Amino acid sequence: MKQAVVLLSGGLDSATALYWARSRGFRAIALSVRYGQRHARELVAAREVARTAGAQLIPLRLSIPWLKASSLVDSGKPLPEVPAKSIGRGAIPSTYVPGRNTIFLALAVSLADTIGAEAVVVGANSQDYSGYPDCRPEFNRAFERAARMGTRRGAEGRKISVLAPLQRLDKAAIVRLALRLRVPLELTWSCYRGGKRPCGLCDSCQLRARGFAAAGLPDPAIKRR
Repeated sequence: MKQAVVLLSGGLDSATALYWARSRGFRAIALSVRYGQRHARELVAAREVARTAGAQLIPLRLSIPWLKASSLVDSGKPLPEVPAKSIGRGAIPSTYVPGRNTIFLALAVSLADTIGAEAVVVGANSQDYSGYPDCRPEFNRAFERAARMGTRRGAEGRKISVLAPLQRLDKAAIVRLALRLRVPLELTWSCYRGGKRPCGLCDSCQLRARGFAAAGLPDPAIKRR
């Protein structure tokens, strides 16, 4: 059976990417990373989503001091609260974690090369995001080329694909896809603040709320909590 390493944060996008991989016939191995994020609550969601999907979960812990440059890691820094219509416009927000997707994809490619997986699957999308440069299609294409050049599998002529099935979808389309794939949306967590209930104010909460509203559906995770 073909295998894929899926980067699983526990949020709406990564959970949908996991279920997409399953729907395409992949045996999914989920990889979650604790890197000091203030919303470590998402890792509980990742564990629950992986269990429900019947996917093996490999949790990693990283200690990289300079990631505290991000307000997503340094809890002493305020999270931005901007109107939904302004998200993704202007300067890169303080929630950008330097090199996060580069680090995560490198870890996922390393695992894929080790276990002989054909693909790495990520939930990145560039239509409805906070302006992070490492969510763009050209970044994923560049990393796929690097994986081909820098792995044993690539050297042997066996490609490791970097698949971003949500890349050109907005949040409403992702919600609809998640429903078709029967993703347990009530288990997912998107809020940057962590805590027991989503704050409703951070970029991630606003984008998620806008997606469910545009899809004409209530957010089951809000009801559950």
